Amino acid sequence: MAAYVDERIVGWRTGTTEGQVAVVAALFALSTAILVGSLVSYTTFPAATFVIPLLLGNLALRYRPLLSLVVFVGVCVTASVTHETLDRGMTSGRISTLVVMVIVALIVLYESSRHRSGLPGPLGEAMLVELRDRLQAQGVVPPLPNGWTSQSAMLTSGGTKFAGDFLVADLSDDETRLEMVLVDVCGKGVAAGTQSLQFAGALGGLIGALPPLGLFAAGNDFLLRQNWHEGFATAVHVLVDLPSGDYTIINAGHPPALRWDAADSAWSVDGARGIALGITRRPDFHRTSGTLGPGEALMFYTDGVVESRTQDFTEGIEWLREAAAAIVRTGFDQAPRRILKLVASSGDDRAVLILSRAAVATLPEENPEKPATRPRPVLPAS
Repeated sequence: MAAYVDERIVGWRTGTTEGQVAVVAALFALSTAILVGSLVSYTTFPAATFVIPLLLGNLALRYRPLLSLVVFVGVCVTASVTHETLDRGMTSGRISTLVVMVIVALIVLYESSRHRSGLPGPLGEAMLVELRDRLQAQGVVPPLPNGWTSQSAMLTSGGTKFAGDFLVADLSDDETRLEMVLVDVCGKGVAAGTQSLQFAGALGGLIGALPPLGLFAAGNDFLLRQNWHEGFATAVHVLVDLPSGDYTIINAGHPPALRWDAADSAWSVDGARGIALGITRRPDFHRTSGTLGPGEALMFYTDGVVESRTQDFTEGIEWLREAAAAIVRTGFDQAPRRILKLVASSGDDRAVLILSRAAVATLPEENPEKPATRPRPVLPAS
């Protein structure tokens, strides 16, 4: 029995016909039970009770199975009210109940007919959320070798679960080459969220398979083919050789990366610049390179961190340099989250990514001409 029930649940969650038939049969049985209870005691099971299977059907059924349930519930309501009317006559309360049930049925059918996915509301939402989770899994930076740490934090505008900012990452099989791309798709709300899902899937399938400039060229062509109303995106790409710390940065209209200088205890602005993706056929990108030493880091962020109605882009970058410097002087742990807590504006998506290299503890040098002396053991007092 348990295996049968599990099979029906899986069938329903995948939207199969067998799963829909099982749900319809269960709701038909529930409606029949309510009808029997209503015929026995109308005061206990009035006609308004039939709204329960209608609401459950709206949550679990596609349009056509739901239509059959609405017709069956309509027959049950008619039978219940007719039986009670023969005993006590039609009253204004029963008439209003019938009117309300008709309105509820029409609302349920109208709402179901608007599901463009062809699935019930919860199933359609679950499919979209699963797609988002699968694509966001591409942006999870794999565990890095000892000495390297990657941390990121993201907040969406309005607290929604879908954002125009996303990250894709790839670590080579030998764990020597880390590649990451932070992207900000232009736009707000649902449009930016769906477009970022598409673009994340495209970049996630190509990262690691193309050279950095080829990856940006493919992403640019992809956006041009979509013909979106606001069809461009800013992006920053970083490629790091983990054994040596050598890195290259390519910027496509994105806010400039920041580098933490351990000696100066300050963030410096990287010079990589370029045109945003999806604007021209042949965008021009400029690449910068450098080497991350022990205790140093790179920080990438989106414009929602540094821009607001009361703060322009340049002022925002200077604010971020000072605020982030004060935070990382005490350590890089949870630094992206702590930075985002200081951002006053919430009208845009905000994301921060920090890649840091651990400081190497230096041991005191020994004089090769003089052997190291060992501490004399302390004898217990007699």
